[in-house]
Amino acid sequence: MTKKERFENIIDYFSKHQPVAETELHYKNPYQLLVAVILSAQCTDKRVNMVTPALFKAFPKPQVMAVASSDEVFQYIRSISYPNNKAKHLVGMAKMLVEDFKGVIPSDIAELQKLPGVGRKTANVIASVIYEKPTMAVDTHVFRVSARLGLTTNSTTPLETEKQLVKYIPLTKIAIAHHWLILHGRYICIARSPKCAECDLKLFCKHFESIQKKIKK
Repeated sequence: MTKKERFENIIDYFSKHQPVAETELHYKNPYQLLVAVILSAQCTDKRVNMVTPALFKAFPKPQVMAVASSDEVFQYIRSISYPNNKAKHLVGMAKMLVEDFKGVIPSDIAELQKLPGVGRKTANVIASVIYEKPTMAVDTHVFRVSARLGLTTNSTTPLETEKQLVKYIPLTKIAIAHHWLILHGRYICIARSPKCAECDLKLFCKHFESIQKKIKK
């Protein structure tokens, strides 16, 4: 199976069996999504969703968070991973958003990355989810699943994985493909002991193919 065929088969499967796929983070506007994604770094969406209701009630818009102290924000996110750094990032992000972007979340990847706490992955998520741009955010799930399926080859960085994925995924499918890969990695192709037995993608999976070859030997 060529790489092109592998991509086509996997995209076809997801398109038919998971036509709707979206972030599991809870949010009501671009500002809330940006805050939630910053908090989700090295933390589960479930944990983030537990703290954001109170956080959003206390800081309903960037103008409010911009005048808060990081210690005040910390009290609401103390159960999140790296709360001290993230509290500082959130306040810094809000200040820059108000001062440099008039409170409007930018759509440009480079502009987004100027905001404290916003790396390429977070910027790609915002551009994709809020502005429907064909950007591929690569987190640990996307990185792992792409390699196992055989969609990427010898990739050692998120950026390299991103480049390899967007090369073969149609522009209209890139945004949803990000969610397909994340959800598949979160519930089926988990880091330890992937659930190959119940995975319908095993017919197209490089990892499963290698396991079968070892068994036959």
